[in-house]
Amino acid sequence: MLYRLKKELSRSVKGAVMVSALGLAGMYAMPASAATISLLETGSTLLYPLFNLWVPVYTKMNPGVQITTQGTGSGTGIAEAISGVAQIGASDAYMSDAQIKMHQNILNIPLAISIQMINYNLPGLNNKHLKLSGPVLAGIYSGKISNWDDAAIAKLNPGVKLPNHKIVPIHRTDGSGDTFIFTTYLSDTTPEWSKSVGYSTTVSWPAVPGGIGALGNPGMVQALKTTPYGVAYIGISWKKPVEEAKLGLAMLENRAGNFVLPTVENAKAAAGEMVSKTPADERISLVFAPGAKSYPIINYEYAIVSKTQAKPEVAAAMKKFLNWAIDTKGGNAPHFITAVNFVPLPDSAAELSRKQIAEIH
Repeated sequence: MLYRLKKELSRSVKGAVMVSALGLAGMYAMPASAATISLLETGSTLLYPLFNLWVPVYTKMNPGVQITTQGTGSGTGIAEAISGVAQIGASDAYMSDAQIKMHQNILNIPLAISIQMINYNLPGLNNKHLKLSGPVLAGIYSGKISNWDDAAIAKLNPGVKLPNHKIVPIHRTDGSGDTFIFTTYLSDTTPEWSKSVGYSTTVSWPAVPGGIGALGNPGMVQALKTTPYGVAYIGISWKKPVEEAKLGLAMLENRAGNFVLPTVENAKAAAGEMVSKTPADERISLVFAPGAKSYPIINYEYAIVSKTQAKPEVAAAMKKFLNWAIDTKGGNAPHFITAVNFVPLPDSAAELSRKQIAEIH
């Protein structure tokens, strides 16, 4: 699976300007003579493409550090950071209050802001941006809206000839931060979904005839590509393979009642409404932000790490790497962030992240 992920990744972010980044990483370089320190990053398949742009650049400038990346899903990233199997758990979801209460030594450190797309495979309509809303998507994923020409979808898309065909909802089967933010959007917009299913990295999906499960973002892309009349939620860092497959991209209804596309501009509008509310521990949902232009499904991308590391040199290496990752002259430099269609970490959030990174020892 890791090989397939890396093969797909190389296609999705091909052309990233790695050479120009070497100078940016220089200020964080470690002496070449230092003993090799190994760090394992595992988790989010949405963050996975960004880590795989970062790591070759950073480790070339820091030959004493080896960083292994694994796209295993946010649920695994959180679990392995807690257990100590991984030094960095990548996640699109922050830990819940209950998890933090049980694991008070764990930090949730934002590295950037991501976007989630809603995509579909509708023969003849993939070149149109259909309008969808939280209640309509909740209806689809609960099985209450089963046909593409349902009145609720038709009402949002006047003049569009929708097919009289069953909808195939596709969901993640692994513990997923994408599932977390998608179901947060459904919960925020649809009280019935909030009461019956709720939001989490793993939920009890309603039994929908014909529904499909897939593993990771690459699995979601592949499942949708091969499933006419399907609909799926996919992280923005996989936009290129989605476009290559010529899949449809939905406009989503935001809190202001406007339908907007998942552009960086609209994500920045949403972030501008929410980032100032970020608490010191940075656990906050940015989903369904107010604002006329705000795209409704964005969130921080987190590094889940333990404050206490096994060795001082490991702690030092982690702090150096994470500080580089959030620096606008390092991992948050435009050529990295643009390659995966993310939003750079705003200054106020970066300052909070630096304070959390300083707690690692």
